[in-house]
Amino acid sequence: MYGRFGATEDEYREHLRRTLEFCPHIIIDDGGELVSMLLGDHPEYAQDLIGGCEETTTGVHRLQILAANGKLPFPMLDVNHADSKRLFDNRHGTGQSVWNAVMCATNNMITGRTVVVAGYGFCGSGIAQRAKGLGANVIVTEVNPHRALEAAMDGHRVLTMDEAASLGDIFITATGCKDVICSRHFEKMKHNAILANAGHFDVEVSKEDLRTMAVSIKNQKPFIDGYVLADGRVLNLMADGRPVNIVAGNGHPADIMDMSFALQALCAQYLAQEGGALRPGLYSVPAGIDEAVAQRKVEAMGLCLDRLTLAQEEYL
Repeated sequence: MYGRFGATEDEYREHLRRTLEFCPHIIIDDGGELVSMLLGDHPEYAQDLIGGCEETTTGVHRLQILAANGKLPFPMLDVNHADSKRLFDNRHGTGQSVWNAVMCATNNMITGRTVVVAGYGFCGSGIAQRAKGLGANVIVTEVNPHRALEAAMDGHRVLTMDEAASLGDIFITATGCKDVICSRHFEKMKHNAILANAGHFDVEVSKEDLRTMAVSIKNQKPFIDGYVLADGRVLNLMADGRPVNIVAGNGHPADIMDMSFALQALCAQYLAQEGGALRPGLYSVPAGIDEAVAQRKVEAMGLCLDRLTLAQEEYL
């Protein structure tokens, strides 16, 4: 294993390269980082590749673009959208781990605060629901009308980020897009507002805009940098804009990651057995694997399921 906490960008890229230099048969990717390197700087490392699995929403988006343009030269399994992953890891794992990190690093209460969550996919909805459960007043920003409606019907206010910027005490981004919060929003924010990102890359909160606007930057606490603006306001960026739940916290709980890792293991086994017959492209996780993981989790938790009678099965 290659990696360390606090690695520079160059060190991080070197760790990825060293992970691939033995020319693997199967990869398990997170954010499309390994695929990007195999298709970019080091295609020679893909000479023995059967295929791979992708863990994250961001990574799947990158693979979808590659596949649509005919530029994905090997099969990849979309683990992220398997029900046993997205319904639990994305929603419940992210929801809990983000607030664990924010509360531990800031030592602030969440109850009574106004929390702005950017994005209401499975990750954003989990973050928003946990914030609501902690007693926060939750505002959601969205670009998708169905997700905006879902947020509203889940009991959250839905505003634009321009409208929410002056109202929020804590901002969490979970969109996978860049510049979700930028200079025009920073200009409106309260003194001591907290900014955190739960997306894969450190581009959702514009650090470039913050640095341009700041007259000084001071480290407030571990994982919290205060950007002092010309008017005296301080905006606090957590984890340097990187995923707050991983950098400033312990990541997802083990008893939610077990489902994701079980999917990865079974999908890797599937690729080893069947991958040679798959054409290049992006594939869903086979339903049998997804259902097997859910069934094992049900049994591990001691849950009991009803069973359909023969008459009920025939009726359906």
